[in-house]
Amino acid sequence: MHHPPPSTRRLPAALALLTILIGTFAVAPAAQATERGTGFGTWAPLSRTGWHGSMRVGDVHTYCIHPGLPVPTDATTDHGTSSDVNGLSPQQLVSINHLVTSYGQTDDPVQAASVAWAVKAVVDRDTTLHSWGYEGNDLPGAIDFIMRRASPENSGAIQAQTMQYLAEAEAVPVPRIGGALSLTTDEGDPTRGSVRVDVDPAATGRVHLENAVFADTGSGVRENVRGGETYPIIAPSSASEDGRPYTVRATGSFTVPAAAVHFYTTPGQQDSAGPAEPTRFDLSTQDAAPRPVQFSPRIETTARITDGRFVDDVTVSPVDGIWPRRSDGSFVPITATADVYRTGAWPAEADEIPANLSPLTHLSLTTDPSVGAGTYTVQSSELPGPGVYTAVWRIDREEQDPGVSAHLPLGFRWKERFASPTQTEQVAPPAPTTTPVPTPPPTGAEPLPPAAPPALASLAATGSPAAALPGAVGAAVTALGLGAVACAFGRRRRALRT
Repeated sequence: MHHPPPSTRRLPAALALLTILIGTFAVAPAAQATERGTGFGTWAPLSRTGWHGSMRVGDVHTYCIHPGLPVPTDATTDHGTSSDVNGLSPQQLVSINHLVTSYGQTDDPVQAASVAWAVKAVVDRDTTLHSWGYEGNDLPGAIDFIMRRASPENSGAIQAQTMQYLAEAEAVPVPRIGGALSLTTDEGDPTRGSVRVDVDPAATGRVHLENAVFADTGSGVRENVRGGETYPIIAPSSASEDGRPYTVRATGSFTVPAAAVHFYTTPGQQDSAGPAEPTRFDLSTQDAAPRPVQFSPRIETTARITDGRFVDDVTVSPVDGIWPRRSDGSFVPITATADVYRTGAWPAEADEIPANLSPLTHLSLTTDPSVGAGTYTVQSSELPGPGVYTAVWRIDREEQDPGVSAHLPLGFRWKERFASPTQTEQVAPPAPTTTPVPTPPPTGAEPLPPAAPPALASLAATGSPAAALPGAVGAAVTALGLGAVACAFGRRRRALRT
């Protein structure tokens, strides 16, 4: 018989249904057979003694978490790690996870049976005690009641180990997920500081530093970091870019025991728990403020006296070759000051200024933010007069602006030696005049005698000058006498005539 081909109009609907079914199977958890693990009792859904140990799902040992329900011997579904398991509290989940992770993955039947009893007691102690006919309220008694039938020779060991495991599991606190890293900077030395780890005590992790290293190892990475620890760090100024402020950063990856289990279900039978991977979280932090680059500036000077003023060429430079910059790229301005002293003679060079000297005047300079290191010329007001002048320069952290002082080490003070040769100059007293001025006689002194008459302009042309001198003098005296007599005689004759 001939049959017509099926209608093609139904094909799109069939394909759509097939796609939905494929998608459903693709996302549904895969089921796999549960096998007998390690322990004692009867491997069957229900029995007089029950099964006290582990079940194997693939390579994982799992443990029943519903006392009294049938053993999960059928196909089991893996739901992955879950913190939402049949109403169990975070404390119950972290206790169970501790047991099945720390002790449950074993081929030792005594250990596996002890884990199984402890897990059931964490979930529901009352049901665990009475599921197999025991009427007391003592967990070791309930264990013995069953194990005398399943493995009497191991009953005592299972009782003791169960109680140990149970006490340990119930003491495991629910871990705190998250936390904080914090960085500190030493006040006087920004290259020093610390990183503190504030996480759960049960957490372990790894911390990585950027622009710093751990002081004790010299490495930027530290493994097995624990909560509550503080680690000294070194943040070298070489981490700075061109002398600018720089920032230390810290990142950490941590794990804590999970308040969760790897959850398996078996329809109509037990749910079971396997070990859950630790809970992971990341933390990060950075400096609250960028770290300033510190340096040690120094001064070299050359002084001179010009137009009655003390003029100083001051060269300011960094000792280590780095002049720090501000975040905008400008150089940090440093203020230097000098006291100028005057002495009557050339002083001896010394580390300290003599105690009997006081500053005569002051000099000051502030470096140019656009230049930084370099030579700056400063001059004093007009000097008061002759003497030997010397200037003593200093750079003091306490004399800087607050935003600048952080760039100098705590307590920093650079000072010149007193009377340094390049800093000592003399103003000489004025030179004496070329024409001497006569000194007036003292008051009350007798007048000096008149000067002797000048010698005759010429001497006799012959004979000795010394022999001719008395005759010439005598002749002059005689002439003067005769002249005086003639003058007196003339006055007398004029008088008689009148």
